[in-house]
Order: sequence, then structure tokens, then C-alpha cells
Amino acid sequence: MNVRAIAPGMIPSVDLVLNDPEVAALIDVHGRAPVTKAVRAVLASMREGAQLEIARAVRRHVEAQALPKLRRVFNLTGTVLHTNLGRALLPAEAIEAAVAAMSSACALEYDIEAGGRGDRDDVVEELLRELTGAEAATVVNNNAAAVFLMLNTLAARKEVIVSRGELIEIGGAFRMPDIMARAGAKLVEVGTTNRTHLHDYEGAIGPRTGLLMKVHCSNYAVTGFTKAVPEVDVARAAHAKGLPFVVDLGSGTLVDLVRFGLPKEPTPAESIAAGADLVSFSGDKLLGGPQAGILVGKAELIRRIKKNPLKRALRVGKITLAALEAVLRLYRDPERLPERLTTLWLLTRKAGDIAAQARRLLAPLQERLGAEWRVEVGDMSSQIGSGSLPVESLPSAGITVRPLGKGAGTRLKRLEGALRALPVPVLGHVRDGALHLDLRCLREDEEAEFRGQLDALAC
Repeated sequence: MNVRAIAPGMIPSVDLVLNDPEVAALIDVHGRAPVTKAVRAVLASMREGAQLEIARAVRRHVEAQALPKLRRVFNLTGTVLHTNLGRALLPAEAIEAAVAAMSSACALEYDIEAGGRGDRDDVVEELLRELTGAEAATVVNNNAAAVFLMLNTLAARKEVIVSRGELIEIGGAFRMPDIMARAGAKLVEVGTTNRTHLHDYEGAIGPRTGLLMKVHCSNYAVTGFTKAVPEVDVARAAHAKGLPFVVDLGSGTLVDLVRFGLPKEPTPAESIAAGADLVSFSGDKLLGGPQAGILVGKAELIRRIKKNPLKRALRVGKITLAALEAVLRLYRDPERLPERLTTLWLLTRKAGDIAAQARRLLAPLQERLGAEWRVEVGDMSSQIGSGSLPVESLPSAGITVRPLGKGAGTRLKRLEGALRALPVPVLGHVRDGALHLDLRCLREDEEAEFRGQLDALAC
């Protein structure tokens, strides 16, 4: 029986609704349990007074519940490495490697040549040694974990000397002093917020000192009357007392970005050359790979870290290692890196090319929104994001959407919500009474899809 035949005001039974042809078709696609749950929810709403077309309401409910929580979006926020949107986009080579690792058995901890058990770090260690000049390397699940493991292994119940100007806070209110305390190390601050001298480090070294540490201020900058001690000098001070010197680079890139027209960012290789015994950095920021925390440095220190029981708790799986290996291999050919590494390609897009893309999309968006909106192409300024090069910006372009007439604020908020409700949600940012859609991260092969779904925009 068709539920449309039910008299107005009557509430049918669950079985009757499930036998409706339109609802039964949903069972073939989604399964009986979720459809039954949706039917019960719709009937409950009707008992509370809601006026609903039952079959259509059930369909909407089922399809909404079937949407994945981890959904693809169009990132038009102007932030390339957006922490809330997953940071770096992986290149094709990394995606293929991850799929291969997921779909078949692989030599994760197996030495094919020797025919016996291997070490999962072997998957990427040789590449990391080659690209950084370090003696050894290990990988954990993010850079905070790498720093924690490094401190817990080398400085538990000991003192760690750090410049006061480098006591950073990263996303989610995770602070370096807190990480240090949880790792069992005692923080010793030296210098002032804006100026630290070599004698500050030297004067703080005592019998309880475990190591000297420098932290790259990747998510803020102190300017003006400032002084920081070069890594090579801190390394000498540490080694003169038989202590290790470690560097937390935070973001981390394996190449000099200046050659690609981007601002300077320190590399692990530079820190190793300056005398650092260990360097930690992220895999999913400027490096352009999967989420990971990478430690490179002296073989003896890496060996001690790998023996820490926490290493097993913080280790990464085969999917991460497969993707990371593929990304690291791209760095062997730095000349072609901007074309092959997705993150670097996005960061180096020319503002003129982005503006041309904006002009192509201007008319379809204006036509869909109508005369009550002013839609314009304009210059914009992108951010690198995720604490990388915080005071630097990238010339970009995009589309600005401004409501005309009364109720501008309410209408703008409604439009922002409507864009998020599209099949592929569109995320921009509101500023100065307008919605700004920075197109730096919209690839040209995505234009047709972006334009096509504008018909579904309920504004």
C-alpha cells in the first residue's frame, strides 16, 4: 500500500511504511535497519504534530544519515594548510602507494632480502638520511608526539634549557612547557621574550641538565629589538659539556623554498649541518605528506628513542609509511617538485592564473544569486597555514559576494550556510560584510563540479 493513501492526520504503522514501494526501494540501497530507524523517527515527529510527506521525509532522513562525517569540501578559505580541513593534500604517487598498502599484504616489518623480521622505520629511513644528512631516523604519529618522545627518552627527571622566547603554543592549546612536564622533564627558561644570548644557555647548564633545545617559532614571529642564538653556537655550548642539542622545527620542509619564490623556512638538513643531534618536524605541513612526526639525527639517540616503550604506542601504520615514502621520493627530483607535490603546487600558483579562474566562475555565480547580490572578482591574500610562515602571505584572487539591500547580515549568514549544504560543501570566510571565496585551492579540474552544483544552491 502507498502511504500517500493514508488519510490526513492518521499515523500509519511502521510495517505499512516499510512496505511502501518508495520506502522499500530505500531498503535495497541502505539496508533494512537504517530505513526502519528513519521511519520510526519520521513517525515520532508526526506524533508531535509535524506535517510530513512520509516517504519523502524518510528518504531525506536516510540520505542524511548515510552521509560520511569525514566529507570532502572545497577549501576556499584562503588557508592552504588548514588544520581543520586536513592540512596537506597528498600527491597522486602517495595516494596510489597508500591504496596499494591498504589493499594487499606488504613488507611492513619484513626484510625481503634477509627473509626475516624487519623494522618498519626501514621503509623511510634511508630516504630521510639522504634528504637531511642525518645518521638515522624514526617516525611517529605527529610532531607533538615526536617532541614528547624525544624529551621523555633523553631528559626524563632532568632539566631542559630553552629560550623563553621559544616557549610556543601550538593548535588546541598544547604548550611546549606542558608537553615537557608530561614528558617528565623540567623546563629551564633562559633569556627574555625578545632577546636571548649564548651566555644565557651556558650559565644555565648544571649537573641536572639533560639537553639544550631550540624551538622554531613557526606559528608566530617576534620582531623589533630581538636576538636569538644561532643553532651552531647552541650546539657548541651543549657539546662542550657532553650534552645533546635538539631542534624542534615544527612545520619543516626538506628543500629551500626560496628557489620556488616562497619565503625562507629552515630545513632539517640545515639544523643537522649546524650540529643538532636530533631534529623533529611534521609530515603533513610544508613537507606535503601524511600526518606524521619525523625525528632525524644521531644513530645512538635514535636507537635510544626506538627502545622507549612509548615508541610503540606512538608508531604509525603501513598506510602512513607508504604515503610518506612516496612523498619523500619526490624530493629526489627537486626541479619537478612544484608540479608533482600538490602542496607546493598550491603554494606557488600565480595570482594571475587564479584571477582568470575567478573570472570564469563569476558569471555562473552571479546568475544563480541574482541582482540582490554584488559578485566581483578581486585580489586576495592567502595564508600558508598550520603555523607555517605565520607573517607571510601569498598574493591570490577570488570572488567576493556582498548582499545588497536590507537584512544583509542575515542573508549573508544564510548564504554561507547554503554553500556548506551543497553536495560538496563550499567553505569561504566572511569579512567586512562580504563572503570571500579565495580560489587558490580550487584546482582547474574541479571547476566544472563547482559550477555544476550551483544549481542546488538554496539561497
